[in-house]
Amino acid sequence: MNVKVINKSKHALPHYSTFASAGMDLRANIDESISLKPLARTIVKTGIFMELPVGFEAQVRPRSGLAFKNGITVLNSPGTIDADYRGEVAVILVNLSAEEFIIEDGQRIAQMVIAKHEQAQWIEVEILENSERGSGGFGSTGVK
Repeated sequence: MNVKVINKSKHALPHYSTFASAGMDLRANIDESISLKPLARTIVKTGIFMELPVGFEAQVRPRSGLAFKNGITVLNSPGTIDADYRGEVAVILVNLSAEEFIIEDGQRIAQMVIAKHEQAQWIEVEILENSERGSGGFGSTGVK
């Protein structure tokens, strides 16, 4: 799949690290470091602008290493970038740790997955078909 992109960052385009990677790392494109205090959140720009084909979205997700080692995650995970959005890709990061975290220019801050999607058409009905699960939710299927 081809995606039109403008790279206004100081860094290389996002790319897949391995042949089977689902996501591409997004890098901070900032002029000075950002201090992210415990429980604080910030928007980090990437310098990337793109034109996705209709029927696709870009999902912005946390990087597992940042989440595990530093408690840094994407606040609205996964963040969705729609096919008709033409602005700069930016990432909302939150610090869930007890320690201050410094975001540096060029640092890998999130990953982006391009995914196909459908748009649903609602069909209003009076009754839904039964299923084995029924209306059980929020842990109703057990812990094992």
